[in-house]
Parts: sequence; C-alpha cells; structure tokens
Amino acid sequence: MHPEQDVIVTLSEQGVSCAHPGGSIEFVGWDELRAVIIETTDGGPVLPDVFWILVGERRGCVVPQGATGERELFERLQGLQGFDNEAVLSAMLCTENRRFLCWQKTALSEYPPLELR
Repeated sequence: MHPEQDVIVTLSEQGVSCAHPGGSIEFVGWDELRAVIIETTDGGPVLPDVFWILVGERRGCVVPQGATGERELFERLQGLQGFDNEAVLSAMLCTENRRFLCWQKTALSEYPPLELR
C-alpha cells in the first residue's frame, strides 16, 4: 500500500492544487510561483522520502513522490524556463535529508534569495 497515492494533484490553467487525505487542500497559482524544490529524507523506503515543494508568494504546495497526478505535475514543471533536470536527478539519487533547488523565478528583486539547507 502506498499512502502517497491518496494525495491528489490537479493542474489547471490557474495553477496546481494538492488535496490531502485529511481534507486539506493546498494551492499555488502559476503566476505566483517563486521556486520549485525537491526535499529528500532518510526515512525511505518505509516512509515517503521525496517531496516536491512549490513555493508561492504567499502560499504553496507540498507533493509527495508517488501522489496521484505527480507525473503530470513533473511534466508541467519541466516546461518552466531554466528548470534544472540535473537537480531532479541528484535528488532522486539522494538518501539523505537535503533540499535541491530545481527552479527559481528570475525576477525576484523584491524577494531575498531562498536559503536551502
């Protein structure tokens, strides 16, 4: 059984939503997307250990690898100009607690750079 499949990712023209089994729904609009990060943990394979973090200006989404709709999300994210597929590959090979920056909006003059662990 893979509980991460119970997380439902839905893409639309406006953005991406992530519905969690407990009833909470996260949303980030494409126009407010600031960064795409992959977080890995050392909890696998017993626990979900790879998460997409979509950072918006005021909100975001956390999507576990294996969520329903994750493949479509990944394909959409790869279309972002400057998306770093090498960071994705490095994240998928990682078994430690780390964060990998896959994409960051270039016009961020009003925002400080993201600090990753």
